[in-house]
Amino acid sequence: MRDEDAEKLHRLRERDPELDRLTGHVRKFAVMMTGRHGTRLEGWIIDAEQDTLAPLASFARNLRRDFDAVRNGLSLPHGSGAVEGNINRLKILKRQMSGRAGLDLLRIRVLLAR
Repeated sequence: MRDEDAEKLHRLRERDPELDRLTGHVRKFAVMMTGRHGTRLEGWIIDAEQDTLAPLASFARNLRRDFDAVRNGLSLPHGSGAVEGNINRLKILKRQMSGRAGLDLLRIRVLLAR
């Protein structure tokens, strides 16, 4: 972030207490993600649920639904990036061909797209 942008954010946070609280929650979540601190997830969810920011509390409740997977995703060094790239590529091909051809042509396009 450039110094100018950081100063603008600082001024906005001073004027809007909700934005200030939201920024704090987002930064704590980012630290969990980048530092692989999945053990902090429960505390973060509790803090977010207790805040008056409804969209943040809703996000926290949704994380709780699949708590183990989210905690593992924030803790373990393994990721699904390579798989997600292939899935995205397949979905793009499928959308391009939607309603135009059958499964046989889609299969050929997938095999040739590699």
